[in-house]
Amino acid sequence: MKTRRDFLKSGLVAGGVIATGGIPLIAQDKAVNVPSYLKGYENLYAKDPHKAALAWFKDARFGLFMHYGLYSTLGRGEWVQFRAKIPVPEYEKLTERFNPEKFDADFITDLALEAGMKYVNLTSKHHDGFCLFDSSNDNWNSMAVAKRDLCGELAEQCRKKGLGCFFYYSLPMDWHHPYALSREYGQYYRPDYAVKPEQYKFEKIEDFQNYLNDAKGHIRTLLNNYGPVAGIWFDTCTGYYMQSDLFPLEEIYAMIRKIQPQCLISFKQGCTGTEDFAAPERSGHSMANTIRKKYGDKPGDLAAHAWEQNKSKHNEICDTLQPGGWAYSIKDDGKHKTPDQVMEILQTANGKNCNLLLNTGPLPDGSIHSEDIATLKEVGKRLRA
Repeated sequence: MKTRRDFLKSGLVAGGVIATGGIPLIAQDKAVNVPSYLKGYENLYAKDPHKAALAWFKDARFGLFMHYGLYSTLGRGEWVQFRAKIPVPEYEKLTERFNPEKFDADFITDLALEAGMKYVNLTSKHHDGFCLFDSSNDNWNSMAVAKRDLCGELAEQCRKKGLGCFFYYSLPMDWHHPYALSREYGQYYRPDYAVKPEQYKFEKIEDFQNYLNDAKGHIRTLLNNYGPVAGIWFDTCTGYYMQSDLFPLEEIYAMIRKIQPQCLISFKQGCTGTEDFAAPERSGHSMANTIRKKYGDKPGDLAAHAWEQNKSKHNEICDTLQPGGWAYSIKDDGKHKTPDQVMEILQTANGKNCNLLLNTGPLPDGSIHSEDIATLKEVGKRLRA
């Protein structure tokens, strides 16, 4: 015999709703599968995953950035190949030294939580083109070199602990890929080698499609293989870094939103204006405007226009625990930011309607710098207090 509760339940099911809030059953299914970092936003996620992610991002306020890669083994920053004009074959030898034995995603995510952070962003591929995931199309990645998929390890721990997982990806520049753009299209696309490396096969603009195909393949890998991704964070779109009209950005953005509708998109201070948020460095001023003052307008530069469209959104300011550099720099030992400095930066960023994405450069072995650990733990204590 049916009880009154059974009757009510069957009636609600027949009507396609549930008792808690009258949410349609199809929406209930979505809510059940909500990414762990969006817990608390279930109702909004059931209606619109993208809006739920934007609401979460606005509330998040504080995230951890990590610049780590082959360059970390040298302890001279992430631009060392470019600035020192290290020949490609010599730079490739760094794979023999790359050993992230102390890269501990469990510890990193615990540290982020203790610091009061809500998300973590890792350099899945920086300008040297070396991937911290199994890029599958070549051996220029951490899985092939060290048998470690660092993006996968981080994503798993973020998922377990309710942290948003972002992946930084250098789309404009790749100093290793044979068909990335040449210096003819911008001075930062390649190091200024006296003789063109044999590795570089780019001859004409049609060759660039080979690079774009691989880049889109990388992005699909990041979105398909590591569970819910909180965001793809592209670097860097400015007038003298990138001719944005050469890149099919809206096509790439559409691909991201189709694969993971909740996944947010950033491209530094903006490239098209359709990004979900801008992420200028340090002061939060428009990098595009700074560049224009120094270099003037350039054909194909959409960055300043994009900033105007993005700056009214809830954005993000990225800054470093080191005095200036992003990847580990030996010369900065003993000079990292103090808890007082971080609290001031966080307050300033939040006061500008921005999150703070605070960067640490892991040591060559993948461990977090002891100065940064102490600072982040103290910042967390103060925020809890």
